[in-house]
Amino acid sequence: MSTAQTERAEAAKLPKGDVVAILLEQHARIRDLFSDVKGAEGKHKQQAFDELRALLAVHETGEEMILRPVAKETAGEQEASARNNEEKEANKLLVELEKMDVSTAEFDSRLAGLEKAVIDHAEHEEREEFPAILRDCSEDKRRSMGTKLRMTEKIAPTHPHPGAAGSPAAQWAVGPFASLVDRTKDLLKSGPG
Repeated sequence: MSTAQTERAEAAKLPKGDVVAILLEQHARIRDLFSDVKGAEGKHKQQAFDELRALLAVHETGEEMILRPVAKETAGEQEASARNNEEKEANKLLVELEKMDVSTAEFDSRLAGLEKAVIDHAEHEEREEFPAILRDCSEDKRRSMGTKLRMTEKIAPTHPHPGAAGSPAAQWAVGPFASLVDRTKDLLKSGPG
């Protein structure tokens, strides 16, 4: 079982800007945020959850649009499809959590379920997809993918959208519009500076 520390150490071994390094760093940050949400209360808990929700939405969109098409070629169609399906299911859980009061026991219970699903998913990627990408893609290609991932994340939705989740084609079609709506919603929620 991986840990945030292990993921950061593995990322540090890879070239700067490598898509796998970026995703490993994000996996570590996701683990940190789950811990933060579970240990927080009140306003801090809501803020930590909002950060986690946004990172998961952006991260999954980037994986589906940039990593998954290449993983389909390197790790195989079945592997890529399984990861997309897991992301679609996690997206549904995220939608449910987003509607809940973070101070309830039900929220904590569902968050634990989401955490297990997300961590299991990340570990599958780290065991199956990432090694195939590292094996079959040149360093230049992985850096190029990293650049594309960063650009994609800048326009990715910050809230879950189950209708697009798990489908790279739907992410390309719906993602930019959904992102505009999400980022506007986030700005309005945060209020004046």
